[in-house]
Amino acid sequence: MVIYLHGFASSSRSGKATYLGDRLRASGVDVVTPDLNLPDFTTLTVTRMLDQVGRLIEATDAPVTLFGSSLGGYVAVNAAARWPGRVDNLVLLAPALDFSDQGLGAPGGGTLADWKAAGQIHVFHFGYGRMMPIGYALYEDARRYDAMRADIRMPILIFQGRRDTAVSPASVERWASSRPNATLHLLDDDHQLTASLPFIWEQSRAFLGLRSRGT
Repeated sequence: MVIYLHGFASSSRSGKATYLGDRLRASGVDVVTPDLNLPDFTTLTVTRMLDQVGRLIEATDAPVTLFGSSLGGYVAVNAAARWPGRVDNLVLLAPALDFSDQGLGAPGGGTLADWKAAGQIHVFHFGYGRMMPIGYALYEDARRYDAMRADIRMPILIFQGRRDTAVSPASVERWASSRPNATLHLLDDDHQLTASLPFIWEQSRAFLGLRSRGT
């Protein structure tokens, strides 16, 4: 079973989730794409997302592969660290792995200090198509976890755009280089990875041992 974890201010109906989900299902894979915004985007925290993913992992006896996009990649890495015996593989798409003060600013281009002082800031939510508030508790809670040092031993496939301005390609390279179980593809693409989706699918299909259509 594949659990696909969408990114920040995105949704389970995102372009990447739909593209990859359709092809996985056509290859006979069960795919679950939870809406990580629920029950309320403004009060979103990593702990809440991890609990949501954990319920899905614990509800199945099937081997689990986690796909994680951007912030969903951060959640996927921490879920794999929490449930190492239940997660067989990780596929990470432009994963936001570094929540240190140097690794991530406030969403929307502001400063962490401004976000903390205001308690929340407004960001454009691509899933809902409008500006929405997000609480500083997301950042505070995320700092409880450390994806950069996560001890995860399962096979990992990573795709990162060289022109990504939301996630530092250098931080992803650094993370992957310290893990012999990780394969990193650096792509001539931005954070969305839209132009690279056919390549991402073919590499993911081979990584998971899935047969091509019509074969």
